[in-house]
Amino acid sequence: MQRFIGWLRALRPKQWTKNGLVFAALLFAHQYLMPGKTERALLAFACFCALASAVYLLNDVRDIEEDRKHPRKRNRPLASGLISVPTALVTAALLGPLALIGFFSINLETGLLALGYLFLQLLYNLVLKHVVILDVLTVSAGFVLRAAVGATAIEVVISPWLLICTILLALFLALSKRRQEISVMGVGAASTRRILSEYSRYLLDQMIAVVTASTLMSYALYTISDRTIHELGTDKLMYTIPFVIYGIFRYLYLVHQRDQGEAPDRVLLTDGPLLVNVLLYAVTVIAILQLFGRPPGA
Repeated sequence: MQRFIGWLRALRPKQWTKNGLVFAALLFAHQYLMPGKTERALLAFACFCALASAVYLLNDVRDIEEDRKHPRKRNRPLASGLISVPTALVTAALLGPLALIGFFSINLETGLLALGYLFLQLLYNLVLKHVVILDVLTVSAGFVLRAAVGATAIEVVISPWLLICTILLALFLALSKRRQEISVMGVGAASTRRILSEYSRYLLDQMIAVVTASTLMSYALYTISDRTIHELGTDKLMYTIPFVIYGIFRYLYLVHQRDQGEAPDRVLLTDGPLLVNVLLYAVTVIAILQLFGRPPGA
C-alpha cells in the first residue's frame, strides 16, 4: 500500500490544479451550457493530467540526485527510493502515449498542441531550465498551451488578451517560486537548482513588480475591450477586477510575509482566503455571463 501511495504521489496530483486553465475558454467563451462542450473540455483536462504526470516522472528521474539534496524534494517518491526508476519510466511510457491518443481523438489541432507541449517540456528539462530568463518564459508558455488546448478542444477562438493574461500570471507564479527557492535555500540554492545562481532576490523582486502591474493592467483591458464586450454581450466583466487584484496581492503577501510560494499548487489548495477568492471569482464570472451575457450560440 505504501508503494502504491508513493506511486500516486509521484504523479503529482496536486499539480493538476494548473490544468484547470483548460477550462478557461469554456468559461470565458460562455460555452459550458453548449451540448458536448463540457465533456470535451473534461476529456482534455484528464489527458493533460496524464501527460503532465508523464513529464513529471521523467523530470524526477533526471533530477533525482539534485532532489536528494533539497530539504523538501528529497521526500519525493523517487528521490527517497519509495518507487524505483524503472517503475517511473514504465509509467511515463504508458501515460504519455495514452494522453496523446486522447488529445488526437478530440481533434487534430488539439493533438498537435499537446504534442507541442510535450516537446516544449522535454526541451525545458534537457536545456531551457538551465538558461536564465528562458527558464521562466518556458514555464509560462506551458500555461498558455494549456489554455490554447482548452480552446481548440471546444473549437472556439480564445481572446488574445486572455492569452496575454495567462502568460503574465504564469510568469508571476514562476518568478515568485524562484524567489522563494532562493529565500529557503540561501547560499546553497544553486546546489539544488543550478539556474538559481543566475538570479538574486533583488532582480526577482524587480521582475515580479513589472509582471504584477502588467497582469492587472492586461486583465482590466481584457474586461473592457470592444471584442470582449461584443463576444460576451456584456460590459460587466469589469466587476471581477477586484477579485484579481486581491488574489495577486494575497499571493504577494504569502510570498513576502509568510515565506510561501515555492509550491503554487499547495498555496492555492491550503490558503483559505485565496481559495475562497478564486471560487468567488469563478461564481461571479458565471453569474455575470448568465444574467447579462449573450446566450451561447446567439
